[in-house]
Formats: sequence, structure tokens, C-alpha cells
Amino acid sequence: MALARAQLRKALAGWGLAGIEGSAVLVVSELVTNAVVHAGVSPGRDVATRFVRQDGGVRIEVHDASDVWPVPRVPGDDGGFGLHLVDEFAAAWGVEEREIGKTVWAVVLDPAAANSDAPADGGDASCGND
Repeated sequence: MALARAQLRKALAGWGLAGIEGSAVLVVSELVTNAVVHAGVSPGRDVATRFVRQDGGVRIEVHDASDVWPVPRVPGDDGGFGLHLVDEFAAAWGVEEREIGKTVWAVVLDPAAANSDAPADGGDASCGND
């Protein structure tokens, strides 16, 4: 998880999006934690991340080999806050099927950068095995 956060920080800085670092790092932390806890990481079932620059923000993707899709839970003493935090800090999030497993994605936007001259797909960065 530390590697994903570090790679995201590096990508955001390079794209001039340091203003959303706090929100984006929280989102990637929650999505990776969900994948590790609920998707069952083991050899051959790694979690990988990908970050794609979008107009005014970043799309954060977490890929895992589980077919089980995340479902928000009622927060309580045993957790359940993760997807609620993602919902609060991301402009949108969702799940997409992959040949093996799924991708859980979230878009974090910077209102100050939404009207910038940056290209809609100005690059990407990733870490982990995919």
C-alpha cells in the first residue's frame, strides 16, 4: 500500500495535481485495503494499481483477481467506512469486469484544475503486478 501511495503522489506532482493529494491518497488507500482484505491477496492473486491523468483530476484504478464486487457496508466498530470515504472524496467510482477479476476505480477531481489546458489523458502511472 505504501508503494501505491508513493507512486500516486509522484504522478500527481508531475501532473500539477498536488492540490488533490490528500483526497487521492485516502481513496487509493481505501481501495487497496478493500482489495487486500476482501479479494484475498496471495501468490498469483496480486493487487495492482494504475493512475490515469484526466481533465481536472486523476482516475485511480485497483485491479485484483477476485470476482467479488465491493459493497458498501453500514459503518460500525468492525469497519465498513472505506467505500463511504471513497464516495465522499471521489467525484465518481465504480467497478468493471476484467478477464480475471475486476477493476475498482474512482475519479478524484481538483476544482482548480478542471478548466486547465492539460490534456484529458495526459499520462498514466502504475505499480504492482497486473
